[in-house]
Amino acid sequence: MAYALKVEFAVDRKIRERNKFWYRVAHWPIWIWVFFLAPGPLTFDLFAHGGSLRNWYWLLLVLAATGLAGRYGQLPGVEARPYILFFSEDKPNPLYRRACYTFAWNALLNFVLLNLAGSVDAVVSGHWHLKQIYAQFYFPLLALVVALGVGGWLPRVGRSTKGEGIERRYFYGAVWTITISQTVMLILWKTLPKGHWADVVKLGGFVTALMVFGSASILGLLPRTRPILPGEAMVAD
Repeated sequence: MAYALKVEFAVDRKIRERNKFWYRVAHWPIWIWVFFLAPGPLTFDLFAHGGSLRNWYWLLLVLAATGLAGRYGQLPGVEARPYILFFSEDKPNPLYRRACYTFAWNALLNFVLLNLAGSVDAVVSGHWHLKQIYAQFYFPLLALVVALGVGGWLPRVGRSTKGEGIERRYFYGAVWTITISQTVMLILWKTLPKGHWADVVKLGGFVTALMVFGSASILGLLPRTRPILPGEAMVAD
């Protein structure tokens, strides 16, 4: 059967019974970054002004907490063996996976929405109010994402792992699209001078990156964005 986008078949995927040490260590920085970003206004201060001792204190706390969780296999990808081995297997989604992916979605959605809103506001009003936007809206959005996570209404955060073969592509598609777009925006922010025309370029570059890489993710052209169709077995990263 022909498909309009690139797909993978579970039967073609190599089964990995255990995670190698280097694989587990390589996943640890991902969760350090996810939880380090959690206090949004503090993160905004880091990127806007270089941060303060509070950023260092928070980083040390995150390092200690995620290191302890990883030591006992309570972070996705840091487990001694993969939790999900079989495609569409209906098994309970552990609390640590649900919590980690909930905060990962917050790191993706909250920042991109606020930065996009701040960019649009700057172009329309002629002034930047990004600090005020973060102060007013970050924590309400965080509360919303956490509520969606508790309800199991986000990809990879449900009570069951049954939809993993499809949900993983939504997650990694968002990771690729938003991470690259935010990087483009940061580069433009740091290199372009202040002024209305520069604000227009920043917004245009940001939106263009979101559209280009979002489309590539939808078509399955980026790593881990292809749906895994039913077969025998799989390993979900």
